[in-house]
Amino acid sequence: MPEIVNENSLSAARERLAQQQAELLNALLGNGPAPAGFDEQRLNVERRALLSKRRGIVRMLGPAVADELGDRFRQLFDAYAVEHPRRAGSRAREDAASFADWCRERGELSVNRKARWKFWQSN
Repeated sequence: MPEIVNENSLSAARERLAQQQAELLNALLGNGPAPAGFDEQRLNVERRALLSKRRGIVRMLGPAVADELGDRFRQLFDAYAVEHPRRAGSRAREDAASFADWCRERGELSVNRKARWKFWQSN
């Protein structure tokens, strides 16, 4: 005989799972605390891997920005990433454009440079 599932308990379990998933994403992408039951060292490995991937994508989408920044690119991008963690639904091109704007605001990029990705924002 099939087990009868209480809709209230199922709904509560879904809410708990959603909360746990949000905590994990915050820990990985937003440098939040490790959720209960997760190994901090393993989370740090994943954080670094995700940051490296994000940095590589921004470099690929904005090679002129990366070239102008030169050796400063990694350090500046990592500082930017701490202040601007990726959010659900954000796009990589928007991230690259935001990073370039962030650098310009801090005087790290020439102000006269035109952003090449403006046309991508409509896609």
